[in-house]
Amino acid sequence: MAAKTTLNAKNLEALGAPRLAELLIEISTGNAAHKRRLRLELAGNHSSAEIAREIRKRLSSIARTRTFIDWRKVKETKRDLETQRKTIVETIANDEPAEAFELIWQFLALADSIFARSDDGSGTLIQIFHQACADAGVLAQTAAINKDMLAEKVFKAVQDNGYGQFDSLIPAMATALDAAGLESLKALIVAWSKEPKEKPAKKDRKVIGWSSQGEIYEDEVFGRHKDRTISYVLQEIADAQGDVDAYIALQPEETRAAPMVAAEIANRLISAGRADEALTALDKVDTKGRNDVPFDWQLARVEALEALEREDEAQAFRWQCFEQSLNDEHLHAYVRRLPDFDDLEAEEKAFAYAQGFPEVHRALYFFLRWPSPAEAAKLVIKRRIELDGDYYELMTPAAEVLSEKHPLAATIVLRAMVDFTLESARSSRYKHAARHLTDCQSLAKQIDDFGSIGSHEAYVANLRRDHGRKSGFWSLLRDS
Repeated sequence: MAAKTTLNAKNLEALGAPRLAELLIEISTGNAAHKRRLRLELAGNHSSAEIAREIRKRLSSIARTRTFIDWRKVKETKRDLETQRKTIVETIANDEPAEAFELIWQFLALADSIFARSDDGSGTLIQIFHQACADAGVLAQTAAINKDMLAEKVFKAVQDNGYGQFDSLIPAMATALDAAGLESLKALIVAWSKEPKEKPAKKDRKVIGWSSQGEIYEDEVFGRHKDRTISYVLQEIADAQGDVDAYIALQPEETRAAPMVAAEIANRLISAGRADEALTALDKVDTKGRNDVPFDWQLARVEALEALEREDEAQAFRWQCFEQSLNDEHLHAYVRRLPDFDDLEAEEKAFAYAQGFPEVHRALYFFLRWPSPAEAAKLVIKRRIELDGDYYELMTPAAEVLSEKHPLAATIVLRAMVDFTLESARSSRYKHAARHLTDCQSLAKQIDDFGSIGSHEAYVANLRRDHGRKSGFWSLLRDS
């Protein structure tokens, strides 16, 4: 049974309404966010109209604010925005969907002012606006917003999408717009594309930068941005309408041979049941002698072959792609389609191939991803001379995985990082290298035979001989 002092609803209810009210006033004093939440709850006791009035006031206040949102204030801002968004879609929308739609649109209009004064490297705030776009689509449909009016709103929004806040707006609005609204939106975009581009007189042109070709003018940058926006929006509309040919027509002929563009085209053709055309689109890409072909292009080709029931070719291509890149996803897909016992043989063949792969770090990454720590250990011990300790993003997780059952291999990986740090005198990594060397000491107790790599004591002696003057490193070991 929970103690009477445990914080739960039942125990708090025992305090009684008067005492709880006093506590809430005390807790909210000096905390603007808590006060706003309490006011919303009080408004909720009256009507949705009262809540909407409070939300509108708060959104207007946020729009007027000019305080910079540094990284310390991002969480607080997120909580505030989420409170407003959730109240709109979870409370007001139940009674007044049209009012909720207008409020969520007012919410979306905050994006420019928020991002103009914020430092959000994590992308936390942009996610809230993308969610609000999805909310707007649902509310527009629920409230049965006029299609032409909705198209006009969407048109004006995508024209000013400087921070990417409206990137997901058209897919979110597709259902609410339906065929008629999408056509209205398309007509507005096409009309905008035909508007003449006004070029100001040279004396009035604003220089915003320089390139190897000379000055960069603001009107030229704006013009290119407008063209990209028009192309992007028309592609989104084509997707929403399920018009594959319109989407393809919007891709310049010279870009259709780019792997990612070809993959995007192929994926849409496959979905439309036109796999043969998808394969033709993919074949426009010249992949001969290339080891950097994107996975998306490879996957699209596999799916096209499967859609055409050319299973043997699809399997052969998967194996070919695996041999080129050691991509574990290709191998998993290949193995899954094999009969029983054949899959084990294929895995052994793949492991043997990976052990001899020219790029040892790619092979190590593959074994960690598969996962096969035993094969990773075998690779590390056999090809330890090739390991580059500068690849700490790979080496650190490799050492963690190998340390569980393969202490010798883990030690080799850790030593590679220590060696690189000291040999290149990377003082910023000394604390990490000291930790790695301490881990080596712990692992040494589990190793019966160090073989040709030498014992831990011998390794440390060599480090002192070669790097004894790097006092910054050795002092960290003394302090640990």
